[in-house]
Amino acid sequence: MVAKTKSKRDLRLDFFRGLALCMIFINHLPNNFYERFTNRNFGFSDSAEGFVLMSGMAAGIAYGAVFARVSLWRAVAKVWGRAWQLYQTHLVITVLAIGIVAAGAVLFGIVDPLFKNNLKALWGTPLKTIVGFVTLGHQMGYVNILPMYMVLLLATPFFILVGRKHPYALALFAVLGWALSAHFRINLPAYPNEGGWFFNPFCWQLLFVLGLLTGLHLREGKRFIPFSWPLVIVCGGYLLFSLVWKEWSFLSKLGNSTLRGLYELGLPYWITSFDKTFLSMPRLLHILSLAYVISVIPQVTAMCETKFAAPLVLFGQYGLAIFASGTVIDIALQVIKNGGEVDFVLDTVLIGGGFIVLYLIAFTKNALVARPK
Repeated sequence: MVAKTKSKRDLRLDFFRGLALCMIFINHLPNNFYERFTNRNFGFSDSAEGFVLMSGMAAGIAYGAVFARVSLWRAVAKVWGRAWQLYQTHLVITVLAIGIVAAGAVLFGIVDPLFKNNLKALWGTPLKTIVGFVTLGHQMGYVNILPMYMVLLLATPFFILVGRKHPYALALFAVLGWALSAHFRINLPAYPNEGGWFFNPFCWQLLFVLGLLTGLHLREGKRFIPFSWPLVIVCGGYLLFSLVWKEWSFLSKLGNSTLRGLYELGLPYWITSFDKTFLSMPRLLHILSLAYVISVIPQVTAMCETKFAAPLVLFGQYGLAIFASGTVIDIALQVIKNGGEVDFVLDTVLIGGGFIVLYLIAFTKNALVARPK
């Protein structure tokens, strides 16, 4: 993406980050009517990939400027301070989520959520699980993307220092790190359960780094990946292929069978699957193709500056608050729905009410920031 000027804020990043947050909010309430309309139904990736890619862009824009105007250690402190904020936010979300689930059981006898979203370990081995929560070794379902983002922010000073001078070398380093981590299943360990993090930071760093390099170039009004009609056609073709794959059951069955055959012939699983933990290649190529195609459509900029786009832009500008609040609201809505089937009226009330609350949060934060001192 390319900013029109250095003096005017490019709203595209805010708009699409806000859109991704809305889709995450919808998808985090299972079995609701509206989840069938989110982007995960129309391609290989979902909003998580978009969120991480755009988080990298935002980091490149914001922290690239910080590293350019202050001393090294002040810049590092700025980035790591944000990582500390993410850690605090994650713990608060986790505690609130546990409290909501417990309240549902105590006050209303809704006990099923106590054993979902990776909470079962808390009741079996509470002390070990609490240690896991604090050390990030144990993460609740739907509350597990911020730890990965925090780890990536800790590495962001290195990414910026290298990326400002050697962007393509950093990109190659990130690609190799992704491929090796996926191939050898290198991940941060879980505790007390076996296994690793659901969002493996050694693999997801590739999306973050590519976003960060894009953001560093955006600051200078440049593109990290130059415009190319052949590349637009290839990316557009891949998006169309993935859409047909998702919508046409015959192609989906044939494709999945083909991928299984390729895996049995020796191709690694991170190329032949749709694994999310290790950011498999089909998912990675889909979000990169989508971002590239969007970035070359000139009408997108004008659309993001309209009054109709303003609510999503506002969501994107206060992304952490919207994500954290949306996650807590979603846990409460999960307790209310308690695994029920699709119900248009109930789902509309729950999702619609949630969005109203999120908008009021974003509106209030914006008003406080804009208030004259």
